Amino acid sequence: MRGLLRWPLLLLLLQPWETQLQLAGPRCSSGPLDLVFVIDSSRSVRPFEFETMRQFLVGLLRSLDVGPNATRVGVIQYSSQVQSVFPLRAFSRREDMERAIRALVPLAQGTMTGLAIQYAMNVAFSVAEGARPPEAHVPRVAVIVTDGRPQDRVAEVAAQARARGIEIYAVGVQRADVGSLRAMASPPLNEHVFLVESFDVIQEFGRQFQGRLCTIDHCSFGNHSCQHDCVSIYGGPQCRCREGYDLLPDGRSCQARDLCNGVDHGCEFQCVSEGFSYRCVCPEGRQLQADGKSCSRCREGHVDLVLLVDGSKSVRPQNFELVKRFVNQIVDFLDVSPEGTRVGLVQFSSRVRTEFPLGRYGTAAEVKQAVLAVEYMERGTMTGLALRHMVEHSFSEAQGARPRALNVPRVGLVFTDGRSQDNISVWAARAKEEGIVMYAVGVGKAVEEELREIASEPAELHVSYSPDFSTMTHLLENLKGSICPEEGIGAGTELRSPCECESLVEFQGRTLGALESLSQKLAQLTARLEDLENQLATQK
Repeated sequence: MRGLLRWPLLLLLLQPWETQLQLAGPRCSSGPLDLVFVIDSSRSVRPFEFETMRQFLVGLLRSLDVGPNATRVGVIQYSSQVQSVFPLRAFSRREDMERAIRALVPLAQGTMTGLAIQYAMNVAFSVAEGARPPEAHVPRVAVIVTDGRPQDRVAEVAAQARARGIEIYAVGVQRADVGSLRAMASPPLNEHVFLVESFDVIQEFGRQFQGRLCTIDHCSFGNHSCQHDCVSIYGGPQCRCREGYDLLPDGRSCQARDLCNGVDHGCEFQCVSEGFSYRCVCPEGRQLQADGKSCSRCREGHVDLVLLVDGSKSVRPQNFELVKRFVNQIVDFLDVSPEGTRVGLVQFSSRVRTEFPLGRYGTAAEVKQAVLAVEYMERGTMTGLALRHMVEHSFSEAQGARPRALNVPRVGLVFTDGRSQDNISVWAARAKEEGIVMYAVGVGKAVEEELREIASEPAELHVSYSPDFSTMTHLLENLKGSICPEEGIGAGTELRSPCECESLVEFQGRTLGALESLSQKLAQLTARLEDLENQLATQK
């Protein structure tokens, strides 16, 4: 392959241009072009070699139809950094470009070719720098001239540049790495990868290379296989996508652009791209509000919710941040208020710490801010100790829980990533005996048997598991359907003071009804006993 890229290809380029036209097919026709030269000026390029490269650029410039409506030229040089010699918008006269190239001073440092390609893609070919907008369908061509091996990765950034419609020619001189040239260049490689034996012949090479920068209408013949549009550029056909679509790496297919990644959409839950626009959507059961971004909260309901979060060392700091984000996503779908849902947070490891009790914060924003401020504890995993703390303290009125007489559901949610280092059985059972509805969320190495022991029945509704912290957001819908008062245990809960007249009447009615039922059962039991006594007397 190395030999194929060297002399046979160079001999082809050194043939008379008229002969090459006969071999290629249709004759060339002129057209506009945005052309950026990316020049290696690392320390490995010796002074006389850099001078030869300078002459190469000047020679190519003299063959181009330069002008604002014809070919625009920009030049960047790179080593360990990237420097714009002049952008596409700078000059419209060839003389001014040559003057800037002759004044070029090499950087003489490392060889960061990937960095240079990224700069060309994001800056040099931007409209602000003088490139014509994509809808103008003006070909964008980058010519990379290098003499060595890149010190950074080039394949991925070059693929991104090609996907954005930039045609890349890779010209290697002397010590250049063929594999890197092939990774950078556009397909077909035999038309875009060139390896010149030495700087001594680069000028002769340049006089022939200029023919490659001639527009040939390849779209008018042959099968280009473009999904949308075909544009004839210097060196071959190139597929272009319509507005709102991006070209895929295969160079032919188009994919609808994900506008959600390129705009500050502000969607509370999820952004969905739709052609040239996007829209916000909400999870099932919640309605999009009039602002088009936020989602409705649960309907009016009342829950005292305490979250027990595992802060042991196995969680790790970066995952603990994901856990806090997950907790805040739960808070997002709750109607947090002193009269609605109250939220408390407890962190546990080898010890237990109340981060904030049920009665401290009255809005979702306050709760979320407090969650983000929680500091990671590390150490062990004493889940049993945490359950005991929850039962004995977290749901007390002193901590902000509402009196039992108000009939407000009490919900505990335990979040853990591993096996407990103490016994959980006693306090898991005690929590449920106290009327606390328990949910267990496990991640990673969490033990299913422990999760089921912690959770209320049925386990299918109260146990959730995710193999990885980064993918646990899919659990939200299950939790929302269970915890949210709109759909879960708190639905229709009505807060009433036990001292109100209606409440007393209702209590009295329930009590009298229970006593009447008990009297009926006692009468039935007495009748059966009398019947048994009569039977025994008859037998005697």
